Amino acid sequence: MHKTIHVAVLFAALLLSGTAYADQAVNINEDDGEALAETLEGVGEARAAAIVEFREENGGFETADDLVLVSGIGETTVDRNRDRIEVD
Repeated sequence: MHKTIHVAVLFAALLLSGTAYADQAVNINEDDGEALAETLEGVGEARAAAIVEFREENGGFETADDLVLVSGIGETTVDRNRDRIEVD
């Protein structure tokens, strides 16, 4: 029983931490990889690093839809995160 309570508390904490980031926005032209990975659903550290690398090599993004130009990021990911994405 004691273990079950710990698991439930941990699960609730993880849900709340994910919800906190869901309410935040991230600027894909300015924010670092850590902020991108923490804020964008379906974007982990590797994809966030790819976003940063892409913008450094190609200039900034004009729209959120330009994220599909980054390898491994598709329209579904962009659509799922559209309300969290800011562009200069």
